[in-house]
Amino acid sequence: MADEKLSFTDHLEELRRRLIICLIAIGIGFSISYYFAETIFRFLSSPLYKLLPQNSTFIFTNLTDAFFTYIKLSFFAGIIFAIPVILYQTWRFIAPGLYEHERRYVVPFISLGTLFFIAGISFGFYIVFPVAFKFFVSYTTDSIKILPSIKEYLSFCCSFLLAFGVIFELPIIIFFLARVGIVSEKQLRSNRKYAVLIAFIVAAILTPTPDVVNQTLMAVPIIILYEISIIMIRLLIKKKVAASAENNTEGKTTA
Repeated sequence: MADEKLSFTDHLEELRRRLIICLIAIGIGFSISYYFAETIFRFLSSPLYKLLPQNSTFIFTNLTDAFFTYIKLSFFAGIIFAIPVILYQTWRFIAPGLYEHERRYVVPFISLGTLFFIAGISFGFYIVFPVAFKFFVSYTTDSIKILPSIKEYLSFCCSFLLAFGVIFELPIIIFFLARVGIVSEKQLRSNRKYAVLIAFIVAAILTPTPDVVNQTLMAVPIIILYEISIIMIRLLIKKKVAASAENNTEGKTTA
């Protein structure tokens, strides 16, 4: 563990410093993204726009909606660009509480964490969005026309995609908890039924709209990721057993 224990005030000061660095990284990403805000919005709106009737457009009802939409979109993109920095600062904050041999996992933590976060956003955008939007647009009739609001659409997309990005961090978090001995494969397997229940509760909280379709589309990946976590821990245990057996064999040979 760390040689010196930090006081509560020192922890708060350290946390503040890490948060400031994260905000600076997000700010840099925001500045770059704002220049390409219109292009980013066209890309983000493409899953719904493809399903709209011909000549359909997004609308805004308040004078400032379009401006604040670009601001929120740039902030959202800034968070994505800053994910490696955010993960690194998170690691630096928890590193003093780890053993020396555990601290060397910083590179896998950041690289895999970034990869899984992007995978979560990609899954939501390319897999979930087309299915969900097709379902909702199917209720359009001659008497019911869809006029998507730019403000509401962006809020829905950003909340949904960020939630998927965070959720896809689950295997990484559980794996490192298992690596430091906080959880085990047996605990995860015995708590499967609770994991399923929690998955639907989390999905109900994180989904922007309170409907069964979106909640199910989010809960199912959580359950799958939970199972992936169990497999990763099982492979970790096998690797430890194999390494231990190899060391014992070498020890006997040397003796």
